Amino acid sequence: MDTDAPHPGHDAPPHPEPEPVADLQAAAIQPELNLISRVNGDKICPIRRPDNGGSLAARHVRILVNNFPITFDPETIIRHYDVDIKPEAPARRGHPVRLSKATLSQVKKKLFSDNRMQFPLSMTAYDGEKNIFSAILLPCGTYNVKIFSREDSEDSSFRCTITLVNELKLRKLKDYLAGNLLSIPRDILQGMDLAMKENPKRHMISVGRHFYPLEYHEADDLKCGIAAFRGFQHSLKLTSRGLALSLDCSVIAFRKRMSVIDFLKEHIRGFNIGQFARYRREVEQALKGVKVTMTHRRTKQNYTVVRLTKETARSISFSCESPGSKMKKINLLNYFSEKYKIEIKYKDIPCLDFSKNNKKNYVPMEFCVLIEGQCYRKENLDRDAAFVLKKLSLPPPHIRKKSICDMIRSNNGPCGDVSQNFGIEVDMNMTKVVGRVIRPPELKLATPHGKMIKIEVDKEKCHWNLIGKSVVDGKRVERWVIVDFSASDRNRLNCNLFVQKLISRCRNLGICMEEPLFYQDAAMSTFSNVARLTELLEDVNDRACRVGRWRPQFLLCVMSRRDVGYKHLKWICETRVGLVTQCCLSVHANKANDQYLANLALKINAKLGGSNVELFNRFPHIDGEGHVMFLGADVNHPASRDTISPSFAAVVGTVNWPAANRYAARVRPQLHQQEKIVNIGEMCLELVETYARLNRVRPGKLVLFRDGVSESQFDMVLNEELQDLKKAFSEKDYRPTITIIVAQKRHQTRLFPEREVDGGPTGNVPPGTVVDTTVVHPFEFDFYLCSHYGSLGTSKPTHYQVLWDEHGFSSDHLENLIYSLCFTFARCTKPVSLATPVYYADLAAYRGRLYHEAVVEHSPSSMASSSFSSTGSNEERFCKLHANVENMMFFI
Repeated sequence: MDTDAPHPGHDAPPHPEPEPVADLQAAAIQPELNLISRVNGDKICPIRRPDNGGSLAARHVRILVNNFPITFDPETIIRHYDVDIKPEAPARRGHPVRLSKATLSQVKKKLFSDNRMQFPLSMTAYDGEKNIFSAILLPCGTYNVKIFSREDSEDSSFRCTITLVNELKLRKLKDYLAGNLLSIPRDILQGMDLAMKENPKRHMISVGRHFYPLEYHEADDLKCGIAAFRGFQHSLKLTSRGLALSLDCSVIAFRKRMSVIDFLKEHIRGFNIGQFARYRREVEQALKGVKVTMTHRRTKQNYTVVRLTKETARSISFSCESPGSKMKKINLLNYFSEKYKIEIKYKDIPCLDFSKNNKKNYVPMEFCVLIEGQCYRKENLDRDAAFVLKKLSLPPPHIRKKSICDMIRSNNGPCGDVSQNFGIEVDMNMTKVVGRVIRPPELKLATPHGKMIKIEVDKEKCHWNLIGKSVVDGKRVERWVIVDFSASDRNRLNCNLFVQKLISRCRNLGICMEEPLFYQDAAMSTFSNVARLTELLEDVNDRACRVGRWRPQFLLCVMSRRDVGYKHLKWICETRVGLVTQCCLSVHANKANDQYLANLALKINAKLGGSNVELFNRFPHIDGEGHVMFLGADVNHPASRDTISPSFAAVVGTVNWPAANRYAARVRPQLHQQEKIVNIGEMCLELVETYARLNRVRPGKLVLFRDGVSESQFDMVLNEELQDLKKAFSEKDYRPTITIIVAQKRHQTRLFPEREVDGGPTGNVPPGTVVDTTVVHPFEFDFYLCSHYGSLGTSKPTHYQVLWDEHGFSSDHLENLIYSLCFTFARCTKPVSLATPVYYADLAAYRGRLYHEAVVEHSPSSMASSSFSSTGSNEERFCKLHANVENMMFFI
């Protein structure tokens, strides 16, 4: 049997997949003697690599990496200019006018076209706001730029001031790559990166850091006015072989460029323009916020649809100025006939309303065309379109590799004229590297009689099964309750059959489960009423205490469908009532197949403090005397369209040793979009004290995995978060040795087997593949590890970088340790793609997001997000974990 990490029940979030060589005891010496970090002034920098990479391997594989080597002339100088664009018209009411990016780009483009000799377009790169990088000297000064009028508007004049800010000498980058410079010359990399982005920016649609073509492949039409566009993203990387361009492909859904009328015919099933009133609500929903341009005007200004007009085109009249400067009222049909010499065809349907700043603007739909490059949220796609988009987004390795090579060679790609004019040359061939496949650890399970046994994982996929085996430590389940929210639905739970099968499956796995204390009927409608849901859960808890003489160990909550009220259930139980819950869908529960039941059993056992699987031997190279604690830290940020909600930080930590597979979590709100974990010292100290209460000793060694930070934030982790950690510990006279490792999944690096023999059945690199040479940092301690079996699409390795190390890890030590950790994830029987502490921290931080959404939906007046302060006391009050669950694995 093969259980998987994602979505065993309904509890998974909608997003979120050798021999010992040395003993750590001798390595745990003082930082200043161990040369664990370089100091740049008062700042601590990431540590250097302790060796030339690892050597232990079950086998070696030849790999192609989507890194394309870059050569540059170190004598080249890139000039960095500040461009300040201001309108000549006086500010409104004393407030300066904020110009849009579109206006800024238009002004810059006009300046360059008016002065082609002084400002050669092919020698410059512009970031769309304040910065211009140039391969040649540009004349500084202030220039007047005039944008000629659009129809019905006045000419616009701007003052554009160009100032030289810096001269970037590429020799400085060469010195850093050679190890002769302590800090990364980020300004140089910024200039070169912008030069590489200029060519695709001029010829393609840019969305964030991605670029997409103007046209789509006919086969990628998703219907309904939507199409999939195949693009790419790229970035510059510092590697041991020098500078490289990393490029990966991506797919996104866009609205197609087409007339509004044609879009409605495609997008709305059965749409009939002759019966427009029937479809008005769907039309308004489909077009609100959409950008269009006009076919009847010479200029191509974009307008955003605000709503539909209440009246039809035939009925709309408005006042306008006549030739004699007198105001007159004119019908819309006559206005278009007189001014544009065109007749409106669809007279009896509403117009599109673009009104802005109290200025009315109505235009008939037939003259409007959707502009290109408008993203369509994948959550809103129908089932068939979503399936096609997902398939396109997950191409197998050989398809992805070809797409990447085609894009790097494309005329619209990053290797165009502009980058060449900056002296940047790109090798069009992927980098070849030799990777190592490290051995998976041996695991510990139990026989049905409770005897511990050693098992070896499958050699190809590194999976294991539970047939005829039991979990290592099955918790006795004596007090549990079924709350059936599907009771009044057509596909309600077949309770007797499901319960007997679940109990039987749990007992087969060594989890002694008794009959539930009682069965509680409920309805899905309860989820929409927080007060009723709270009352129900409190009543269930009270009744269970009376029947079982103690509070229930967990509630099994059965739902007939996925519901937004799920977040309310988790918030109430985990912060108010103090109950652990396990959710499942009745449609899956009624089928009750072995794999599904085993998934539920594994999650229940882990939530109650049991142990599903352990390493047979202790964690490699960290098995000296003393206790070790693994920590994971992450921050969950609100969606980009949410501008006020707080971010949520989570820290998880192991509470048992040497198994190190049970975790406690702490979750805290913090300022909107703040990546620094403000209270990391306090949160980690709480977890350490929890460990001490359970084990009667503090852990002497801490290994902290930090997720979600970019390279530019390493300084923050080292010089702010680490210092806060040490300060909190020292105040309690606690001085453990610490290692900090950043785990990154948001990167473009992909690994492709060079030969068929180097890959697995799906064409992906095998699990356990490590790359720690050639494409890694020139001298800092990082590596790529693909710890999971890639069954779908192209595997993405996790990039690990060690920032701080007081344990003296070698490459072999750490790579084996992290790979072993990937086998301890509680809810599946395979290694996961991310070190377990990080995976759990991500789940816990996401839980904080659910709590916040539940509170805001329940009582927005009592906790306005906009009033969230730096202390966050109000938010913390609503989101603080209940004492009964804070040290349990409620989040998996």
